[in-house]
Amino acid sequence: MDLVFTVLVITVGIALFFDYTNGFHDAANAIATSVSTRALTPRLALTMAAVLNFVGALLGVEVAKTIAEILSGFDGISSPEHALTVVLSALVGAITWNLITWYFGIPSSSSHALIGGLIGVGVVAGVTVDWDKVIDKVAIPMVLSPLIGFTGAFIVMTSIMWAMRRCNPHSVNRGFRRSQVFSAAALSLGHGLQDAQKTMGVIVLALIAAGEHTTANDDIPLWVILSAATAISLGTFSGGMRIMRTMGRRIIALDPPRGFAAESTAAVVLYGMAIYAQAPVSTTHTMTSAVMGAGATKRFSAVRWGVARSIITAWIITIPAAASVAALSYLLLRNIIPGN
Repeated sequence: MDLVFTVLVITVGIALFFDYTNGFHDAANAIATSVSTRALTPRLALTMAAVLNFVGALLGVEVAKTIAEILSGFDGISSPEHALTVVLSALVGAITWNLITWYFGIPSSSSHALIGGLIGVGVVAGVTVDWDKVIDKVAIPMVLSPLIGFTGAFIVMTSIMWAMRRCNPHSVNRGFRRSQVFSAAALSLGHGLQDAQKTMGVIVLALIAAGEHTTANDDIPLWVILSAATAISLGTFSGGMRIMRTMGRRIIALDPPRGFAAESTAAVVLYGMAIYAQAPVSTTHTMTSAVMGAGATKRFSAVRWGVARSIITAWIITIPAAASVAALSYLLLRNIIPGN
C-alpha cells in the first residue's frame, strides 16, 4: 500500500478518535445542568445529546473551513508524508490534553486544544500559520464568548426572577424543569454544529497535505461530514460523568430556572459564533461561563469561585499546553514516519 495513503488513513482515523474524545469530553457541558436539576436522567440526556450532536454536525461547514485555514499552506514542506506528519502531530497534542483534563474532571476546551496543537506544530515545523485568522477567528471569539455567556445568562436569569417574582416557586421550578428539555436540546445541537466541524477541518487539512483536496474553500466531501458527525455522536453517548459533576454541582448547585437560563444563553452564543462569525468557539468555555452568570444571580458568593478559578486556569493553559505536546510529537514522529 502506498505510504502516503497509509499515513493519510492513520491521520483520518486519529482525527475521528479526537472527535470521539471531544464527544465524551464535552457531552457533560451540554447536559450537566439538566441532569443536576433532574430535568433529564443521565442516560436519556446522553441519548438526546448524541442524536442532536449528529444533526447539528450536518448544519454547516464554515467553522470547518476556518480550522483548515489556520495552517495556510504547506509551502516548504518536503513531501506529503512530512505534511501529514504535521497534521498528525497536532492531533496527538490535542488528544493528549483532552485525556489529561478528562481524567482530572477539568472542563477545558477540546476546540482550543486542537487549535493549540495546530499552532504548536506549525511553528516548530515551519508551516505558515495564518495569525490574522488566529486572532480574528480564535483569540477574539475565545475572549468574547465566555463574557457574552456570563453576561447573557445573568440578564436572562434576572429577567426570569423579575417576571416570576409573584409566582409559586414550586410551579416555577416544575415549569422550567420541563423547559430544560428544550434548552438542553438546543445546546446539544449547537455543540454538534460547532465541535464536529473542527474535526472536519482537520480531515480536510490532511487531505490537502496528501494532495487529495485542493484548498480549504473547496466543498467538503460528504463522507468527511458524515464520519465526523458519527464519531462525535458516539463519543457523546459514551458520556462524561466526571466533568458532569463539576459542571452540574461543584461550580454551583443550579435550580431549573438557572439551568434553563445557562443552557439557552450558551446555545445562542454557539449558533451566533458558528453561523455569523464562522468562529470555532468553545462549548466548554461558553457553558461554564453561562452557569457562573446564572448562578451569580442568587448571590455572587453562591458561586464556588475557587472551582471557577481552577477552570479558568485550565482555559488559559490549554492552547500552550496542547501546542507544546504537539511540537514534541512532531519532533518524535518525523523521525519515525518514512519520507520526512
